[in-house]
This record gives sequence, structure tokens and C-alpha cells, in this order.
Amino acid sequence: MQMFERIRNIKYVLVLFAIVIAIGSLLTSNYLIEDLKKEETNRMEVWAEAMRSLNSADENTDLNLVLKVINGNHTIPVIVTDKNGVAFSSRNIQRSFAENEDSMAHLSSLAHEYMKRGRVVRIDLPRELSSDDFISICYDESLMLKRLAIYPYIQLGVVVLFVLIAIFALFSAMRAEQNKVWVGLSKETAHQLGTPISSLTAWCEVLKETYPSDVLLPEMEKDVKRLERIAERFSKIGSIPEIHSENVVEVLDRVVTYMDKRTSSKVVFTTHFPKERMMVGLIPSLFEWVVENLCKNAVDAMGGAGVISLYVYDDEKFVYVEVKDSGKGISKSHFNSVFKPGFTTKERGWGLGLSLAKRIVEEYHKGKIYVKESGIGVGTTFRIELPKDVLEV
Repeated sequence: MQMFERIRNIKYVLVLFAIVIAIGSLLTSNYLIEDLKKEETNRMEVWAEAMRSLNSADENTDLNLVLKVINGNHTIPVIVTDKNGVAFSSRNIQRSFAENEDSMAHLSSLAHEYMKRGRVVRIDLPRELSSDDFISICYDESLMLKRLAIYPYIQLGVVVLFVLIAIFALFSAMRAEQNKVWVGLSKETAHQLGTPISSLTAWCEVLKETYPSDVLLPEMEKDVKRLERIAERFSKIGSIPEIHSENVVEVLDRVVTYMDKRTSSKVVFTTHFPKERMMVGLIPSLFEWVVENLCKNAVDAMGGAGVISLYVYDDEKFVYVEVKDSGKGISKSHFNSVFKPGFTTKERGWGLGLSLAKRIVEEYHKGKIYVKESGIGVGTTFRIELPKDVLEV
């Protein structure tokens, strides 16, 4: 449990670290972009001053310098308007209007948009040199600045996409590796159980011949058959067992009969099953394992005394199996965690029972298993949903 908590904490730290990097990158980019905006604004003020000098030029004005400044602007879109907002000159404006549209009207409209965004420099002109009181230099951000403003978000998007793909690939690899461990452990367990089970079966036959009337031998045979069934379950993990149409009520009856004989008399099993057959695609040996795990967990949660109730009902698409106990309950924050490998509230235990149950229900039966409801001190209800359209292979 502590190992899985540690791994989860490491993931949170990595995500937090990535968020800090993303925020830092955005703040740095915005800081640089603001500097570039100020630089372009200063350039426009110099350009506007050059225009003022050109409009008020006399024989002493150095027109070469003025024209050099004016012609040196190759990136910033500029529109010059009179005092009435009518455009009469422009520079670095890309054509974006229809052929039958008045170009000057379009430029005037565009200049008005620049003005509304505060991108305008006003130049007062001497009355003796012009009939206009002033002209307005309206400008927009350069194409490079616009691209730089968008670039950090594109960069972050690419990074996020790469991280998501990397995380998906990592978890897929971890899941594949985990599956190999599950399968290897299950197959090895089945293999190791095979020899002693065969030996016990042989000894049962010997004892039957030696003590044919012994009343304990039938019970011993049942336990040996039980071991064979457990070994069969382990051998099927990782393989592709056949799903058959089974009456889920009969399967659950077998589980209840087995559990009732092997638990304390203080644990009462109650069943609420329909009288009609409830057919669904099942792998009986594995599904029995799931329900047994739920019942054993319920017994532990109740401290060896209480009521375990099993329900079966259906609708058009699903057959529902519910296992309800009167135990100590589960907090809502742990509803999903209980199915994760390593999660356990017992002093002794690997925390693998519910994880295995989830894998069996979802991967082999294409269903769902989850905590339907629970509360501290009021018990827990687990629900299994089995689709009716899973047919026999």
C-alpha cells in the first residue's frame, strides 16, 4: 500500500512540476512580447515624427534621413488618416478586400479598428503648412509579433500532447508488464499446485479403499476438488477461456453454499434471487472467484459477524449482481481506490483480491464492478454489471 501511495505522490509532484514549467514559460513569453510591443510603439513614434517632419519640411530639413526612417518600416502595418479619419496613405497593409470594394474606404475602416485598440499616434500640423489640424498614424502589431504571441500556446500544446502520448505509452508498457507478472504468477501457482493436488487425490483413493465407511473422506474429497478448481482458476488467468451461457443464479447458489459452510455461524447469508433462469455469458470458475472475494471481504469488514445479502435482477441490457454487507463501510474517497493493486485495510493482506475481481469482470466478462453505495458504519454494496450480449464463443 505504501509503495502505491509513493508512486501516486511522485506522479502528483511531476504534474505539479510540469504546471510550474508551463506557467513559467508563458510568463516569460508574455514578458518578452510586452517588450517587443513597447519597441514597436517606440518605432511608430519615431516613424510618426518622421511623417511630421516630412509634412512640415523646409529647405533646411534633411529629407534623406526622414525618408530613410519612413521607408525603413517593412514590418509594421501603418495607415495615415486625416482629422476626419479618412485614410490617404498606407504601408505594409495586405490586400484583404474584394475587387469591387473601395480600397480607401477599407483602409479607413481598418484604421478605425486600430484606433479603438489604442494603436494611434496623433501628429499636430502647423496651420500655415496644411489645412488639416492634425493627422493620425494608425498602426497594428507586426506579423512577427502576432506569431510570437501565438507561438507559446502552440509550443505548450505540442508539449502537452507529447507528454500525454508519453504517459499513455508509459502506462501501456506498465500495464503490459503488469499483465505479464499476473499471468506468470498465476501460471506458476497453478503449476505448483498441480503436484500436491494429484498426490492428495491419490491418497484419497487409497483412504477410500482402506476406510470405506469413514464419514470424513467425502469432505476431504470436496476440499481436494476445491483445490483443483482453484488451480483451474489460476491456469485460466492470461489465457482466453470460453464464455458460456450460464444461469447466474445457479452459479451464485454454489458460492453461497460453499461460503456458508466455511464461515462462522455468526455470519448470515441471505439471497434475493428471481425464480426464473437468469442466463448470461460467464466463465463460471472465474466468476465464482469474484463473488467469493466479495463475500470474504464482507466477512472481514463485519469482523466475523453480520449479514451478507446477495441480489440478482436485470433489465434489457444487463444482469446485475449485488453483494451487500453490514460491515464498517468504505469512505467515498476510497470508492475507486479499493480496486487498485495494493489497497487494503487489513493488517495482513496483499490487496489483490478486488483488483483481480475487477480484471476478471472487465477483461473476461466485458462488464463492470464498482461500489454502488457505502457509508462508515452502515455497510457496503458492490454491484457487478454483466452485459447480456456477450455470447458463447
